[in-house]
Amino acid sequence: MAAGETQLYAKVSNKHKGRSTPSLLDPLLGMGFPAHTALKALAATGRKTAEEASNCLFSCRLRCHRDDPSLDDPIPQEYALFLCPTGSLLERLQEFWRESKSQCTKNRAHEVFPHITLCDFFTCEDHKVDCLYEALKRAGDRILGSFPSVVPLVLHSSISYLGFFVNDSPADVIREFAIMFATEASVLADCTVKPCTKQLHLTLAHKFYPHHQRTLEQLARAIRPGHGCQWTAVLYSRDMRFVHYQTLRALFQYKPQNVDELTLSPGDYIFVDPTQQEEASEGWVIGISQRTGCRGFLPENYTEQASESDTWVKHRTYTFSLAMDLISRKDGEASSRRNWELYPSQTPRDISSIQALQATIARRSVLVVRHGERVDQIFGKSWLQQCSTPDGKYYRPDLNFPYSLPRRSNGIKDFENDPPLSSCGIFQSRMAGEALLDSGIRVTSVFTSPALRCVQTARHILEELKLEKRIKIRVEPGIFEWTKWESGKTTPTLMTLDELKEANFNVSTDYRPAFPLASLLPAESYDEYVERCAVSVGRIISACPQDVGVILIVSHGSALDSCTRPLLGLPPRDSGDFAQLVRKIPSLGMCFCEENKEEGKWELVNPPVKTLTHGSNSAFNWRNWLPGS
Repeated sequence: MAAGETQLYAKVSNKHKGRSTPSLLDPLLGMGFPAHTALKALAATGRKTAEEASNCLFSCRLRCHRDDPSLDDPIPQEYALFLCPTGSLLERLQEFWRESKSQCTKNRAHEVFPHITLCDFFTCEDHKVDCLYEALKRAGDRILGSFPSVVPLVLHSSISYLGFFVNDSPADVIREFAIMFATEASVLADCTVKPCTKQLHLTLAHKFYPHHQRTLEQLARAIRPGHGCQWTAVLYSRDMRFVHYQTLRALFQYKPQNVDELTLSPGDYIFVDPTQQEEASEGWVIGISQRTGCRGFLPENYTEQASESDTWVKHRTYTFSLAMDLISRKDGEASSRRNWELYPSQTPRDISSIQALQATIARRSVLVVRHGERVDQIFGKSWLQQCSTPDGKYYRPDLNFPYSLPRRSNGIKDFENDPPLSSCGIFQSRMAGEALLDSGIRVTSVFTSPALRCVQTARHILEELKLEKRIKIRVEPGIFEWTKWESGKTTPTLMTLDELKEANFNVSTDYRPAFPLASLLPAESYDEYVERCAVSVGRIISACPQDVGVILIVSHGSALDSCTRPLLGLPPRDSGDFAQLVRKIPSLGMCFCEENKEEGKWELVNPPVKTLTHGSNSAFNWRNWLPGS
């Protein structure tokens, strides 16, 4: 051992005499790890056992085939202190988490477990972490006798926030505890800790859609915070280098095919910087493995979105209980990587459940979606005259007209038979994309009809899926509407790829469609139409031979039948039945087909998201309310 390391070891041993650090550090030093590296590994694993810290070190050094540079990084962990509920109140809160996510989709509150923040995140040097534990114990011991037996929670709701407020004298006692901890941490660990001195709150929902507020309030009222609860102060840490990264969780194993790819094992966490994905191909991301510290490419469909707190490390807890003398203790039974589970009945996943999930995800699927509400659907065939100035400029006469229109080579008149989405159509598309994101499916490729409303719908769905920069939209004229249903004796003038790119649509210029735009025939027969769709779907499937995931096809209502029956091996419907069926398909209607490789066929299954249903909203003229009108 080097002299400097020996001095550091001695210094730490003397400073923390009577505590666990020397007994944990000694085995790691005996294995040949430098003292600063061993201390960093202990801090990163919550100082549970020397075995966990050594596993972390060996994983970084051996699995990555090179030293993890983060081990020598002087940046320490960030720590925060939370007051967390237990018992029946926690069970009720967990039920609210599940139901709010299911009924109203995910919001910011789902990123973290139920808690009251006592101290914001702060840094602490690796060799002083034991001092934080002592600070927690001292502050808890001093406040234990006056800690409220019941913490009253009052529901508060606003347009973007829902949660419980802690008021009156109980809030004062809890704030006093936070201040005591901050003071002790400053003295013992030389940390700058900012205690929460403002309104104490337990967040239920944050940054949600305004139309979800009523549903969230109804779910919150069912919690009844008077349920029995034992409150526990918990010290957590996180890696401050990845605070603004997205976190993915590996669903199953992946063995690298190239030297620049990551090894994945089920349960691995991967940190992904959304701003550093330019080099990644469609369906791939660049990430950093929490387990090994390595950086590389990985297939995104082998992962799922994880919550922000999933990678936090639980260090020590202090339980406030007057009936039981449960003071500061180590939570040795909990995992240092994931100590609080949002869904205890579902996690941790065992190997059989991982394999079952892999069997579901590791197959090709086709999701056919009808476009959103089109502007002429609301304002009729004369919609273009309603929004055009005499000199051919566009203006917005109603809020359901889009804010602007893309530029076209022949001016605004080209939109007459190729209408855009209405404002509500844009909203519908975004809602569908948000729901698809929440469902957890992995879209790996996107194909659309060349109609503007379809390309727009695809873009808005991709934006909500956070894939608009990674996946290019492939325009396939072969899945355009049955031209017999299009007005006029010629096919509509549709936007070219160059025009779409100029309008900032991320379209592919490399894809060779089954049917070029020029090949579309006006007033084609029904047989010609269904044959065109069947050939086009075959081209789409053949263009994605290795894509394990969902192929998204955004087209017209008719495509939900004409693009799925060829996959299912079914003959075309009678044209009369076909027309009657298509009239009933709403905006963003979906059909979902999965490939059954075992039986060598495709099957129609439930779509991954629910139907979007809403009513009409008629025009209103305030002048009709004038006297005498």
